[in-house]
Amino acid sequence: MTVDEAIRPLGLDHVVLRVADIEAAIGFYRDVLGFEVERRLDELGLVQLRVGQSLIDLVELDSPLGRARLEASAANTTSEPESRFAARNMDHFAIALSEFDEAAIRAQLSRHGIDADETRRLYGAGGFGPSIYLRDPDGNTVELKGPGEQVSRIDPGENPES
Repeated sequence: MTVDEAIRPLGLDHVVLRVADIEAAIGFYRDVLGFEVERRLDELGLVQLRVGQSLIDLVELDSPLGRARLEASAANTTSEPESRFAARNMDHFAIALSEFDEAAIRAQLSRHGIDADETRRLYGAGGFGPSIYLRDPDGNTVELKGPGEQVSRIDPGENPES
């Protein structure tokens, strides 16, 4: 079996976020972005939200699972963590949208007091398309990615940002 046969990506499965206030994080992802809570394991400090075919796992920092993950992450760093957020290792994650109505998206974000960056045309799994960056209550960067204009490799001379 070759590498091409062994690994056949389908899309984003899940992203794990360490969060300081799990209820604020649930409120953001459920109420602002419309994701449903699928599973909750309060004894571990884990909440899983359904995002289409994918999941976002929220792990509370001060929970048993959160402390274990933070200790494991800190053990893999070369310097001492300066804060409980120092061990973060995610820049951002992108959520593919089936359509991109910028005015409607911005109106919804505004209703929840969420500021977002300007819309930019960026490359993603579906090709180039519109994207808006925003931050969740813990400062994690979330990219709302509109449908791509093409499904080919990066165009020559284009910026391959995601």
